[in-house]
Amino acid sequence: MQDTAGPGVPRKTVIFDGFALLWVLCLGSFMANRPVTACPGNCHCVQKGGMTVVQCISRNLEKIPTDLPRDTVVLLLSSNHINHIPNQAFKDLHYLQELDLSNNGIETVDVGAFHGVSDSLLVLDLSNNHIQGVPKEAFARLRARISLSNNPWHCECTLQEVLRELQLDPETVNEVVCHTAVRDEYAGKPVIQVLDSGINFCNFHHKTTDVAMFVTMFGWFTMVIAYVIYYVRHNQEDARRHLEYLKSLPSSSQISKDFDTISTVL
Repeated sequence: MQDTAGPGVPRKTVIFDGFALLWVLCLGSFMANRPVTACPGNCHCVQKGGMTVVQCISRNLEKIPTDLPRDTVVLLLSSNHINHIPNQAFKDLHYLQELDLSNNGIETVDVGAFHGVSDSLLVLDLSNNHIQGVPKEAFARLRARISLSNNPWHCECTLQEVLRELQLDPETVNEVVCHTAVRDEYAGKPVIQVLDSGINFCNFHHKTTDVAMFVTMFGWFTMVIAYVIYYVRHNQEDARRHLEYLKSLPSSSQISKDFDTISTVL
């Protein structure tokens, strides 16, 4: 007698169909939760160990692509024409470990440029760009090893505070050079070398601020003194004119004599 689960349906078929249904449901759940891996135009994407390496080197890009795969672990954007890193440019790339933005024309980095990748990012390359300075908060909480070499840095207080919080790439740290500085004698020297010699750019900043405040206060004081002098002289001139006017009026004795003369005649 055949073991059935119902009229005309073998039990083995029911068990197989149950496993098939369970597999379909699990696969459907996995695919639904799998990160989007569509590759941006002009880029080449390679899957490695379930993650995506996105290669966009020398593709004449002027902006950072916005349609990057969410499972991107390596993003190579070097040798393009990118000049700006906007806020939250990589906010959805929670697996991103390596980011190469070298050899572009980057001039500005927004405060929140690296929001969303501060915990995952291990390597960041910003070398060979046109960066003169960055906000203090731009690299906040980044643990990545960072290359900032061959940029036209302006050495001043903010840059000193930024570098204090970063883990610079030891192989390129001496190539982070002051292109300009708050004091001309530091131009052309490696930033770390200058700071290690005991120079504190923030002291220059404070001195410059104090001088500016002194000059401003002196200017206001000079204006007040000039106004007081003008006011006093103007009042003195008015008083002189009024005195001359009073002197030009006939005196009371002269009026009395003229009146007696007129009475005599009459």
